[in-house]
Amino acid sequence: MTCSQTSLKPLNTFGLSVSAKSIVYASDTETLIDSWQDHQGKPWLLMGGGSNMLFLDDFDGTVVINQLKGISVEQTQDNWLIHCAAGENWHDFVQFTIKEDMPGLENLALIPGTVGSAPIQNIGAYGVELKDVCDYVDILDLTQNKLVRLTHTECLFGYRESIFKHRYQHGYVITAVGFRLPKCWQPNFSYGPLKAVKETLTTPKSIFDKVCEIRRSKLPDPAKMGNAGSFFKNPIISTQAAEAIKQHYPDAPFYPQNSDQVKIAAGWLIEQAGLKGYQAHGAGVHPQQALVLVNLGEAQPADVVSMAKHVRDTVHQKFSIWLEPEVRFIGTKGEVNAVDTLS
Repeated sequence: MTCSQTSLKPLNTFGLSVSAKSIVYASDTETLIDSWQDHQGKPWLLMGGGSNMLFLDDFDGTVVINQLKGISVEQTQDNWLIHCAAGENWHDFVQFTIKEDMPGLENLALIPGTVGSAPIQNIGAYGVELKDVCDYVDILDLTQNKLVRLTHTECLFGYRESIFKHRYQHGYVITAVGFRLPKCWQPNFSYGPLKAVKETLTTPKSIFDKVCEIRRSKLPDPAKMGNAGSFFKNPIISTQAAEAIKQHYPDAPFYPQNSDQVKIAAGWLIEQAGLKGYQAHGAGVHPQQALVLVNLGEAQPADVVSMAKHVRDTVHQKFSIWLEPEVRFIGTKGEVNAVDTLS
């Protein structure tokens, strides 16, 4: 269905006043294919919940909202096998699995966006990533009008990384994601706030509730304050660089990756750079979670970009670490390189 309303403000969680030439709501694959064939080389952008995007300007083409729906469940002796359409809301899906006694996604509660967006970023939180539970991803080749199933291995998952950011970025649509959840449930308490109270978290539902409680206490509701969640990736640095930081900050939050590298919390770096709660020109750094950049009400795209650049430059000046945006930057013709935009 093509909509006469072309404003993207209610469709992006930053709440930025941008628009598109046209907006198509696709609840079936035929609509996806038709919109692709109709765009005739003009800009074409697929969206889910609009929760991981920063529009830099009005979009000079068609925006397609993926609204494919449906969940089906099978089981083996050892696993729950769940097939979920890409247009389903992610948190609602997690809530469904908990309600149906199929644990494994509880640490990923309350992440904004849709199921179809989850593999692109390999979303993760509280010690769990999508790659840990993903069995396969179904994609639609819009040019060939053909469905293809990629196995977990073929998705090439990495930290906030996947093949869907590269080979299958253009001309393809994620239509569904398959999940394999072991019936022999093992809770994950590796993340600090959960580890501290793990004795009280005896069920998947209790972990789900705790994750929701933590996220609500730290993260702003996009309906009340525009944001795209975590704006920057947690940088991975050498153990040598980490040791240098430890000399001045013994309690710095490091997470070992391998013998030569560690991950450091980007929010901590931003906070130590004195930017927590910083505001300028309608944009700001959230006072409870420095990793989240916010639209304070009437910010323009350039204001958010300026804020992100200021944060990135200030952290580099203090720690010699360049932060890389996790949020996708969308220009007038499509996605652009976020690092280049901020450099």
